[in-house]
Amino acid sequence: MNKTLLVTGSVLGILGIILGAFAAHGLEKLVEPDVIKTFETGVRYQLYHAFFLLIIGSTSFVNLKIKKAILYLVILGVVFFSGSIYGLATNALSSFDFKTIAVITPVGGLLLILAWVVMLVGIIRNKVD
Repeated sequence: MNKTLLVTGSVLGILGIILGAFAAHGLEKLVEPDVIKTFETGVRYQLYHAFFLLIIGSTSFVNLKIKKAILYLVILGVVFFSGSIYGLATNALSSFDFKTIAVITPVGGLLLILAWVVMLVGIIRNKVD
């Protein structure tokens, strides 16, 4: 499970850097500056959670069951939160109307919050200091 967390965190980090570079250099001629800031919000949260997975994969303070729950919550949360923000920010460039699925953005945010709560509970319940 630790390797899976570390690999997933690394992949999210790599994609976050690529998407951040795309926002800075690829989108600047296609969309307004406020849209780029919105896109960068998705990138920022994706990168936060890449580091989160790297930390969880490197610690022994939470057990396997907790780590698994965190992994799934973060993956779904990043896809829903950051993914929907990427879609909404680039909506004018696509034939799909991402506004129709905008309701998943707060759901993704809630999943990310739950991942942190699950980690906190796992650490508190850990008997080892």
